[in-house]
Amino acid sequence: MQPTQALRAVDDLPPDVQPTEDLQPGGPTWGPVKKLLFRFAFVYLVLYNIPSPLYYLHIDQVDAWYSQIWRPLVPRVAKHVFNVNITAYGGGDSVFRYVQLFCFLAISSAAALVWTLLDRKRRNYARLYEWLRVYIRFVLAVTMIEYGAWKVFPSQFLAPAADRLMQPLGDSTRMQLLWTFMGSSVAYTFFAGLSELVGGLLLTLRRTTLLGALICIGALSNVVMLNFSYDVTVKQLSAHLLLMAVFLVAPDLRRLANVLVLNRPAEPEEVRPLFRRKWLARTAAACAAVFILYETGALLYGSYRDLVDYGSEAASKSPLYGMWTVEEMVVDGKVRPPLLTDEKRWRRMFFTTPGRLTIQLMSDSHERYNLVYDEAKRTLVLRRRGNWKTTLVYQQPRPDVLFVEGPFDGHNVQARLRRTEPPKFLLLTRGFHWINERPINR
Repeated sequence: MQPTQALRAVDDLPPDVQPTEDLQPGGPTWGPVKKLLFRFAFVYLVLYNIPSPLYYLHIDQVDAWYSQIWRPLVPRVAKHVFNVNITAYGGGDSVFRYVQLFCFLAISSAAALVWTLLDRKRRNYARLYEWLRVYIRFVLAVTMIEYGAWKVFPSQFLAPAADRLMQPLGDSTRMQLLWTFMGSSVAYTFFAGLSELVGGLLLTLRRTTLLGALICIGALSNVVMLNFSYDVTVKQLSAHLLLMAVFLVAPDLRRLANVLVLNRPAEPEEVRPLFRRKWLARTAAACAAVFILYETGALLYGSYRDLVDYGSEAASKSPLYGMWTVEEMVVDGKVRPPLLTDEKRWRRMFFTTPGRLTIQLMSDSHERYNLVYDEAKRTLVLRRRGNWKTTLVYQQPRPDVLFVEGPFDGHNVQARLRRTEPPKFLLLTRGFHWINERPINR
C-alpha cells in the first residue's frame, strides 16, 4: 500500500478505532538523545516503583518476591563495588537503599544501551510514554493520598506527649523537633495533608493531571526541604516523588511558560485516547475509579483508626498513663539518691503512647523503649533496637503509687514512683489569638 493510500485508510476508520500517533505513518520522529533518555527513564521509574501500586491492593506476594530479588544482590554490590558490609536491610535512607539506588541506575543505563541497539529503527515511543505517564500518575497519586490521609486525621504527627515536653529542647534531634512542631498545630498538619490529598486525587483524572502535578510539586517541595533540613529518614523517597511530579509536568513546560512568563496564548492540550475501543476506555476508567475510591476511603479510615488507637485518648485509658516521679531507687541492694551527678539514675517514667515507655534520667536525657504491658500478669516487657529485652514486675497499691522491680542493664533494680501532674506547657495552652498587643516570642 502506498503512503497516500495508508493515510486515506486511516481517515476512513471510525473514531473509536483511530490508531494513536506513533502508529500512524506520519507520526513524529524522536531524536536519538530523546529516545535514549526515555529508555533510561522508563526502566529506572519502573524499577524504583514496582510493586506499587500493587502494594496498595495488599498483594503481599508480589512485594515479597520483588524484595527477595534485591536482598542477595545489593549486599554483594556493596561489598565488591563500595567495600561496605551490609548487615541490615533497613529502610528510608539506609546504606542498603543507597546501594540499591546505584543498582537501579546501573541496570537502567545498561538496559537503555541494549534497548537502543535492538530497537534502532523505532520512530518514537509516544504510545509507551503515555502508558508510563499513567503508571507514574497512579503511583504518585496513591502515595500522595496516603500521606495526605495521615495528616487530615493527624495520626502521623500526634500532639506532643508529656515525655517529649519534659525533654530539654537541646536534647531533641532535628527530626524530633519537626515532629513536635507539626504535632503541636493540628490546623497546619491538616492543611498540609489536604494539599497532598487534593493533589493526589487530581492526578487520577487525565484532564486534571497538570493541576494535580503542580499542587504536588508545591506540597512536595516543602516536604523535601523539611526532610533534608530536619534530617528525616525518607530523603530518597520524597525526592523521587518530587521528581515524578516534575516528570508529569514536563510536557507542559512550554505552555506554562507562555501563560505565566511570556504572556502569550497557549494552545490547549491534546488528550489522545489510550484505548482504540470505547468500551475498553470506559472499563479502565471504571476500574480506576473503584480503585481510587476504595484506597482513599481505606487510607482515611486507617488513619482515623490509628488516631483513635494511639492518640492521647487511647493512652489515657491505661491505669499507668501519665508521668511518674521516681522517689526511691535501689540498684543491686544499694540506695541511689536523686543526685544530679548520678546521671544514670532514673528520674521519671512516662506512660504516654500505647506500646511505648520513656525513662528520663537525672541527666535529663530520655531513653525510649517498646512496651508490652500485661495488666493481668503485672509485667512490663521492654525492648529496644538490637536484642535488648527485659521484663519488669510492677505493683500499683494505689492509683498514684507504683512499685517496679526486675533486671535492667545487668543490674537488679527496685523503684518506688509517684504519679505527678506535668506542668501546663505554654506550647499547648496558649492557642491561637487574632489580637496580640505585643509579640509572644519566648
